[in-house]
Amino acid sequence: MSNIFIARGMMLTLETSRLILRPWLDRDRAPFAAINADAEVRQYYYPSLLTAAETDKLIDEANERVMRDGFGFLAVERKADGVLIGGAGLSRPGPEVPGSFPLEIGWILGQAHWRQGYATEASHRCLDFTWQQLGAECVIGYTSSINLPSRQAMEKIGMARVEDGDFDDITVPPGHILRPHVLYRVARPGQ
Repeated sequence: MSNIFIARGMMLTLETSRLILRPWLDRDRAPFAAINADAEVRQYYYPSLLTAAETDKLIDEANERVMRDGFGFLAVERKADGVLIGGAGLSRPGPEVPGSFPLEIGWILGQAHWRQGYATEASHRCLDFTWQQLGAECVIGYTSSINLPSRQAMEKIGMARVEDGDFDDITVPPGHILRPHVLYRVARPGQ
């Protein structure tokens, strides 16, 4: 597998003061698998825990999307020490999301990196890229209704809950506590 992915003629790398968001490398596989095997990290995801093989598939698909679309879900590396702290980025919403929205934003960080502003920092950089490079009119985020930490993070980056936007995520079994979802949205600045 190649570790160089081209987005719009150049390698897609987004930087902040503390972080580098970049395509996934082979060295990211084990640490990201550890993040995806942590029950506390994955408590609001369905399915909850991922195997190393499932994480590898997720990484490969993310890199393919970056190559194809010019954006995607990227590895998040801390500049100070090169540690992979998780993933963040943009994707196209799946069929489980009602309405017609061009892009969604998301993130997942290892527990050791929570409550340090990394999700907010990475998200702001992704939104800047969205407005400046992709020209999107809006970005959505969604999560299970009970996922208060992610809901607070979405609000922190300027997203607002979409009135009448709640939905049942059809990828989660009926009756499961994670099936009810809330939808958030942020519009391009100046609109």
